[in-house]
Amino acid sequence: MAETYENAQGPTVPAVPCADPQGDPFLRTRFALPARPATFLRRQRLVDHLDQFRGTPLTLVNGAAGAGKTLLAADWAAGLPPPVAWLTVEVGDRRPGVFWAYVLQALRACGAPASDAVGVPADATGVDQRLLATLAAELNDRDRPVILVLDEYDRVTDLEVTDQLEFVLHHAGRGLHLVLVTRTEPLLPLHRYRAAGELTEIRAAELAFTPEETVALLELHGLSLPVSAARALVDRTRGWAAGLRLSALAALESADPELYLKEFEADRSTVADFLLAEVLKGQPEETQGLLLRVSVLERFCPDLANALTLRTDAEPILAGLHRDNAFVEHLGHAWYQLHPLFGEILRAHLRERLPGLEPELHRRAARWLRRSGFLPETLAHGAAAGDWDFAAGALVDDLAIGQLFTGLRSGDLTEFFSPMGPEARSAAADLVRAARDLSRYDLDRGLTRLRHAEEHLADDAPEPAAAQLSCALLEALAARLTGCPPQAEKAAERADELRQEVPAHLLDKHPELTALLLTHLGSARLWAGRFEDARAALTAAAGAPGGASTVLPREDSTEHLALLDYLNGWLGRAERKALAAVPEVERVGLPQPSGSGIGQLVLAAVAVDRHELGRAQALLDETARLPSGTRDPVMAAGRALATARLLSVRGKARAAVEAAAPAVAAAMASPWAAGYEALFAAAAHLAEGRPAEAAEMLQGVSGDQPTCAVEAAAIQVAAGRAGAAIDLLDSIRTGGRAGPAVTVRAALVRAQAAEGAGDTAAARRLVAHALLDARRERLRRPFLDAGAWIRPLLATPPLHELAAGWLTRGLPRHGEQPRPESSLSPPLVAVELSGRERDVLERLARMMSTEEVAADLYVSVNTVKTHLKSVYRKLAVNRRGDAVRRARDLRLL
Repeated sequence: MAETYENAQGPTVPAVPCADPQGDPFLRTRFALPARPATFLRRQRLVDHLDQFRGTPLTLVNGAAGAGKTLLAADWAAGLPPPVAWLTVEVGDRRPGVFWAYVLQALRACGAPASDAVGVPADATGVDQRLLATLAAELNDRDRPVILVLDEYDRVTDLEVTDQLEFVLHHAGRGLHLVLVTRTEPLLPLHRYRAAGELTEIRAAELAFTPEETVALLELHGLSLPVSAARALVDRTRGWAAGLRLSALAALESADPELYLKEFEADRSTVADFLLAEVLKGQPEETQGLLLRVSVLERFCPDLANALTLRTDAEPILAGLHRDNAFVEHLGHAWYQLHPLFGEILRAHLRERLPGLEPELHRRAARWLRRSGFLPETLAHGAAAGDWDFAAGALVDDLAIGQLFTGLRSGDLTEFFSPMGPEARSAAADLVRAARDLSRYDLDRGLTRLRHAEEHLADDAPEPAAAQLSCALLEALAARLTGCPPQAEKAAERADELRQEVPAHLLDKHPELTALLLTHLGSARLWAGRFEDARAALTAAAGAPGGASTVLPREDSTEHLALLDYLNGWLGRAERKALAAVPEVERVGLPQPSGSGIGQLVLAAVAVDRHELGRAQALLDETARLPSGTRDPVMAAGRALATARLLSVRGKARAAVEAAAPAVAAAMASPWAAGYEALFAAAAHLAEGRPAEAAEMLQGVSGDQPTCAVEAAAIQVAAGRAGAAIDLLDSIRTGGRAGPAVTVRAALVRAQAAEGAGDTAAARRLVAHALLDARRERLRRPFLDAGAWIRPLLATPPLHELAAGWLTRGLPRHGEQPRPESSLSPPLVAVELSGRERDVLERLARMMSTEEVAADLYVSVNTVKTHLKSVYRKLAVNRRGDAVRRARDLRLL
């Protein structure tokens, strides 16, 4: 029994023991609240969470070393009313007698001593059950509960101590609130406390500093950091308190603290010393070896870790490290990752302790990842091992070479393979080099490397189907870029054969390959003037599955389809298709313009036909810097056509002739591109007073190209060759597929011929028909180009009414000289906007953001975006500035 002494007021109380059961004196520092440094940041959100302890008997603060657990608990405990008992657990407390002796002493130190009936442990290795029961009963009888904080509780590893603590906690009832501050999961039955709602928990994620808290912490250290920079620091440290504090202290010694915090080398800092001492060196040798080896990985699972360590025990080790908050983070589904700073330090330590092992670890990882189907990580580790043939082979064997052209990963893959040197000599390496060159429109080098790859593959037996199919894709692209449709057809046929030999799961995994092949084939057919065959391939590509992986070839195909519609005279359809791909491309985050740029050229050509010349010029300027414009024949021809049209309208006929020739060399001439070249040359001859030469230039234009034919017929009739013009129109065979741009021009040519023959009634009927067709498409250019003969007709009441509003404001009256282009009023178009769409449009004109518009109109941001899409569609634009300009032109603002 403990000695007693006479209290001044009479009753006797137990004497305070001065030593534990081993005879060692109690260390008073273990009962004192740890001092908070001047740079300590009180985080009210955590304090408020801890205050929930009043409703639960057990509180758990669980986090890694240096997470700020102890200072948080000490700061919170300092503000509580007594009695609050604090005990910092040490290794010796693993013995039950020592542990309970210190717990009883902590209660005495806080003014809540146990009675003489409880007694003291006499044996360091055990505790009398009666002592525990009496202590629990006395605590249960208290009017004011005792708060007992056990710091560093992870040092208690004896299951007997844990069972005894749970017994006392359970039977003490509301007389005891237990707070455990620990790095590891305590052995208490936490699941029961959680299920009963009797547990307050603060874990690593909540202990992490937020960017705003980081800014406040650094200010306490005398450092000023913007929230954006603090956010980057938090990402790197995961908001780890010790890492932030140690980094701040080191930054104070730097000439540029902000730069230091952004770029400090973790392995050469006090952070490294902390983590090596507190985390790594306390682990068994086999665990240290595992941590060092997995440090080369971004993420890992037990099987992958075993592949690197050549052991079989990674699973329990990793689970234990995560459970112990040893800077191993669980990602779910048995996958883990290292804390970023810990990973940096371990990699540096690996190079120091096991020099030369790192490439081999990357090699082992690459082979395991390739077998398991993780291509991006396979490539990363193959490259890190310097095994470029392996990395290229993995890309080709996975049928993933098309990703170099899809926009989503193409930039990353191009940069990834850029260090690959001549030591990589496999067919796969040459295929990757060829794809990289062709993606940059470097045809000479790309074709040379493609031939090398094909030679290598010819020597392989049997020829790998995935590599052959990759070759077919690159052949189709090369054929498209060199203007060689037969070669594209041959590549497509070969691809169809090879698809039967490639595993179906690879084709399903990479729909972008088929989409790209169809796009290249469709483009080559369009160049050849085989419009319906081109439409079939391009429509299939535009409807390809695959989501984000096929968005770029789908956009490219849709833009080609827009060009087909334009060449067939369907301006409205062409415009809608050119705009259709933009929303999805923006959604997946591709830059604008992201594809070939053909869509922008189609919009520019449509704008010329509608006499919106400023818009046409702006659209052309947007495509001027696209690399595809210098090597893709269809793109080059589209740009040549749109530019020549704009120059011709502006009265620069000779400049239009120079611009009309596509600025690329092609293996085969394109009939429609050649037809437009002839048209602009003939128009220039006619403008310069040489009608015979103009007619001569048109000899090669036939009815197979309807849009070229009707414009050629217009030149013929203007040159006084009405008969030849009508014969050319009669030769057109469209099968009902020609659009208003064809039918309107054809009607005007026939009307001019009729007027010249004295049949004014027929001319008036034909012009009326042309006005009706043109009004739907806002097609003004044919009437502006028609010449003086049409003005008297448009002045007659029936035709004047048909032209009123949308056409006649831009036309000179009969007898007037044509006004310069700059003075022509824009067309008046009937655009119906809802009231809410007008509200949104007006706020766009005031340069308000989407969020500001939503707040001003008291609607959601998504509602504003929906209205914006509708406004863009109705105004036939795809940008805010264009919407505002067009609305002003149309007098909607």
